[in-house]
Amino acid sequence: QVQLVESGGGSVQAGGSLRLSCAASAGYIFSRYCAGWFRQAPGREREGIATLNSYDGTTYADSVKGRFTISRDTTNNALYLQMDFLKPEDTAEYYCVATRRSHCYTTDREFNYWGQGTQVTVSS
Repeated sequence: QVQLVESGGGSVQAGGSLRLSCAASAGYIFSRYCAGWFRQAPGREREGIATLNSYDGTTYADSVKGRFTISRDTTNNALYLQMDFLKPEDTAEYYCVATRRSHCYTTDREFNYWGQGTQVTVSS
């Protein structure tokens, strides 16, 4: 069973930056498949915010476009989410997600694997 482990969450003031990381257990290679990030704020639906496919194509939710950047490191087999110009409305639990498909989108709901999440809190 593939396990995804997120790290890098924390508290930051509005306008600040954070970088989330996601590591996968043996048996999953990020560069071979599409993976991404979701988030869920209290009382709100889970939202897909960024995906990176096996051909290096990306998709972003409008709410984060221009501020967040998804990337991966093939040497360390890790997925990242660089979050800049953070806003209080970015406060949420952030989840790493992964598929066995070459393409995926922020509007997709079926992902093979989910991490346990990391909390991001942005204060005004």
